[in-house]
Order: sequence, then C-alpha cells, then structure tokens
Amino acid sequence: MKKNKISKNWVNRQRRDIFVRQSKVDGYRARSAYKLIEINEKFKIFKGGMSVIDIGAAPGSWSQFASKSIKNGKLISIDLKKMDPIQNSIQIKGDFTDQKIQNEIKSYFTKGFDVVMSDMAVNTTGIKNIDSIQTGELCKEAMVFSKEVVHEKGFFISKIFMGSTFNEIVALGKKIFKEVKVFKPKSSRKDSKESFIICKNLR
Repeated sequence: MKKNKISKNWVNRQRRDIFVRQSKVDGYRARSAYKLIEINEKFKIFKGGMSVIDIGAAPGSWSQFASKSIKNGKLISIDLKKMDPIQNSIQIKGDFTDQKIQNEIKSYFTKGFDVVMSDMAVNTTGIKNIDSIQTGELCKEAMVFSKEVVHEKGFFISKIFMGSTFNEIVALGKKIFKEVKVFKPKSSRKDSKESFIICKNLR
C-alpha cells in the first residue's frame, strides 16, 4: 500500500513538474538536461569543437545537450544501460569503474578532453546516508579519472549529494583543480539533497 502511495505521489509530482513538461517540448529525454543547461549558463563551459565524456549518461539528456553545444566536437557517452543513439556520440555500454572501460575511453581521444561530466548515482536504497556515500564514491572515481584525461584548462562536472562525503569530495576537487564551485540549479527539486561540483583548470 505504502509503495503504491509513493509511486502515485511521484506520478503526480512529475505531472506538475514544469521541467518534465518542458523536456517533452524541447525533445530532451529527461528533465536533468536543464540542470546541465543552468550549469552551462552560469559557468560558460561548452563551445564548438570540444571533446566531452559523459559518464552515467543514460537516458542521454546531458549528452543531447552537449552534442548540440559542441558542434564538430567529440562526445563519448558511457552507461551500464544501452541508450538510443545520439547525434555525434560514441556510445560505450559498460561499467565505468572497470579499468578496461576506462582504457577504451582513453583510446578514443589521445589529445586530452575538454570536459568530463558525471551524473552517476547509485540505485537508491532509500537510506539517504548510504546513497550519499555510494554516489560520493562514484563522484570521486570520476574525478580521479578526469585528472588523467582532461587537459590543463579542462572542466569536471559531477552530481554530489549533501552528506558525509560532501567535504571530502570538495577537498579532493581542490587538490586536483585550481577552481572548485558547488552549485544547485533551480531545476534540482527543492527537497533533493543533490548539488553539482564544477571544477576547472588542473593544478
């Protein structure tokens, strides 16, 4: 009974959600596109000709926006799930934490990437602290990987949750990058503990 109530609430919330409706109008696969759009408006990240890695890309709305924004650039989208094709995107189906997959990503572009972005999150258990810690570990792994593949003036963007790993992630960001900002877009739901970390310029 409780589960039905939760899913009913979710359906109602989706119906009322302006960003869900807007994503259908704009042709994005998920409302999360608007989080990246807001991040880009604030931090002026994407330009034509860039090379971008999108980790945890499914269903693909971040890749859709990046593809439009980096005309004639290079985009690699990776996820455990298979995605529908996205224009100008090389898709890798696999586990990003697997070294073989990381090597495959590196093999596509040896010059260094402009942006590594991650909207990875674990399948939630409903226990917020555990979810926050596990998603935080994914963020740290993506950040360490970005250090190996972004060039000197590159960006790293990732979802993070407010919680016990938050300060640790920000500290790691400051160790690897010269500029570190934390930003919560308007399109993030008010009751969500998510924010995004935006790092720039390798140390």
